[in-house]
Amino acid sequence: MSAEAKILKQEDGTRLNVLGDHQRIMLSGKDTNNQFTLIEQWNDPGVGVPKHVHANEDEVFHVLEGTVEFQVEDTVQTLKAGELTYVPRGVAHRFTVVGDTKAKVHLSIFPAGIERMFEEINQLPPGPPDFAGVTQICAKYGVTILP
Repeated sequence: MSAEAKILKQEDGTRLNVLGDHQRIMLSGKDTNNQFTLIEQWNDPGVGVPKHVHANEDEVFHVLEGTVEFQVEDTVQTLKAGELTYVPRGVAHRFTVVGDTKAKVHLSIFPAGIERMFEEINQLPPGPPDFAGVTQICAKYGVTILP
């Protein structure tokens, strides 16, 4: 099966709230023959993802607007618009939006498939998350949440 060309408008894509991480899945594995996933994140200051590691995916976080603090292994860097970080599979990382404004980040993930994990977490009931359940969902996709 070959991928088809696709044009996305601002209203297109699948919008998710993954434990406060607001995402728009712009391209999924279905669109790219499972080569990659492209997600736009649009988050308020203070929103972040805890330290974790992927067994199967490499990620590129490209900051388009705002300021985001990334920790990759033991190195902490604050990135602003136009800057990016590459995180290969097996490398522990986390991020938090910092500053006074929202941050827009394009997240490219290679290969595709992890978007199914985000969709599953998005289906959890509202309210305080059941972290044991979240950890179990993540483990199913080869993602380990770290202390």
